[in-house]
Amino acid sequence: MATPNVDKLSLKDLLELEAKVQKAITAARDRERSEVKQALAQLAEKRGFSVSELFGGRGRGKTSAAKFVNPDNKSETWTGRGRKPNWLVAKLNKGAKLTDFAI
Repeated sequence: MATPNVDKLSLKDLLELEAKVQKAITAARDRERSEVKQALAQLAEKRGFSVSELFGGRGRGKTSAAKFVNPDNKSETWTGRGRKPNWLVAKLNKGAKLTDFAI
């Protein structure tokens, strides 16, 4: 493979070359990733396992349903987990009860 003399290329040619190289790197990475996945799947199958059985799924975990809602703005909700939202803290400080906002 002939290597171009980059010292003599114009800026435009260098930028075009850079774009081609980045595209080639991305394609090579994807190809390598695919080959490794295929090899792992074959090895796991050979031993009687599936890849998902060995490495688990890529789930994001469980999502919680909203349990409390701001009566002034129904789009503001809280699941009851983590820090209380500012709208809820302000209303609780004014004397409201948490059960007033339950869905």
